Amino acid sequence: MKLKLLDRYIFSQFFISCFGCIVIFMIVWIMPEIFLKTVQRAIAGTYTVETAVSIIIFELPKVLNIALPVGMLLGAILTFDKMSKDFEITVMRSSGLPFFRIIAAAIIISILATGITFFVGSKFLPYSALKLKALKEENRSSQFVFPVKSENDAMKKILIVPKFDNNNIKDVIVLNFYDSSDKGSSLLSSILISDYVKYNDSSWIINSAKKYIISEEGVFEDVNEEYNIKILEGKSASNAFKLMKYSVYRDRELTNPQIYEYIKLLKQEKMDDEYRFMLNKYIQRFVHSFMCILFTILGCLLGFSKPREQKFLGMLIAVGVIFMYYITIPFFDLLAEKSILSPWITSMIAPVSVLALSIIIKKVKDL
Repeated sequence: MKLKLLDRYIFSQFFISCFGCIVIFMIVWIMPEIFLKTVQRAIAGTYTVETAVSIIIFELPKVLNIALPVGMLLGAILTFDKMSKDFEITVMRSSGLPFFRIIAAAIIISILATGITFFVGSKFLPYSALKLKALKEENRSSQFVFPVKSENDAMKKILIVPKFDNNNIKDVIVLNFYDSSDKGSSLLSSILISDYVKYNDSSWIINSAKKYIISEEGVFEDVNEEYNIKILEGKSASNAFKLMKYSVYRDRELTNPQIYEYIKLLKQEKMDDEYRFMLNKYIQRFVHSFMCILFTILGCLLGFSKPREQKFLGMLIAVGVIFMYYITIPFFDLLAEKSILSPWITSMIAPVSVLALSIIIKKVKDL
C-alpha cells in the first residue's frame, strides 16, 4: 500500500511538472516565431482574423511534437531535484528502493507520452501541415525529374516535368540516351519537347512532340515532328506518376503509410538520394517518439542530487542535450542522403548517445 501511495505521489508531481514545462515551451516557441508574425500579417490585412486563428491552431501539432520530449526531460529534472532537496529521495534510498523502482511512475508517463508523440507525428502533424499549406496558399515547385535506367544502371532517359496539376502533365522534356554498357559514358541521342502528356494506368503518351536528334559526337543533326509516342509504360509509368504526386509534399505532410509507400517507390526506381533521405525521416518518426522515455530517464538521473547540491549543472546538461538533439537533425539528414552513413545509423545516433550519457551519469552518481 505504501508503494502504491508513493507511486501516486510521484506520478502527480511528475505529471504537473511535465505539463507545465510543455505549456511553457509551447508558449515560448509560438510567441516569437508564429504568434507575433501571424498577428502582424492579420493587422496588415494579409490574413483575416479567422485565417490567423486557424494558422495558430494548426501550428500547435508541430510545436507539441517537439515539446513533448523536451517536457519529459525538464519535468523529470524539476520533479526529482525538488524531491532531492526535500530529502524525499534520501528517505526512499535509505528504505532500500532502487533507482528504477523510484522512477517507475515517471516511466509510465513517458510511455504514454511516447504514444501521444507518435500519434501526433503520424496523424495530426500531416493533417495540420496540409491545412497550413492551404491557409498560407503555399505552392511548392512542382518540377519533377524521373530517371530511367537500364539493368546495368546506365542512363536510358530522363523525364523532366516543369509543372503539373493533378493528371495534367505539361511542357514535358524527355532526354534520350544512346545504349551504353558503361553508366558513366551516357551520350544524349535526342530531346523530345511536348506541351502535354496523357497518362493512364499503363503508359505516358505524347500526342505530338518536337524531336531534336543529336549525333554520337554531340552535334545537333535534325528536328522532326513525332506523334503518339509512349515515353513510359508498365510499372515504370505507374511508379513515375505516383512519385510525381509525392514529390510536391514535404515529409511532415505525409502519413506513415504514405511515406512508407513513397520509400518503396524510390527504391524500386533507384532514386537513391531521395530514398535514403526519406528512409531516414521515416525511422526518425519512431525514434523521436521513443526519445520521450530516454529523456525521462536522463532527466531523472540529472534530478537525483544531494540536498545542498545546485541544480544548475543538471539543467545546463539538459539544455545542451536538447540543443544538440534538434540542431543536428538536418546534419544527419544530409549524411544519410549523401550515403556517407546509413539511414539506420544516422537515425540511431541520437538515442544511443542519450542512452550512453545516461549510463555514464548513473555510474558517476552510483545510483
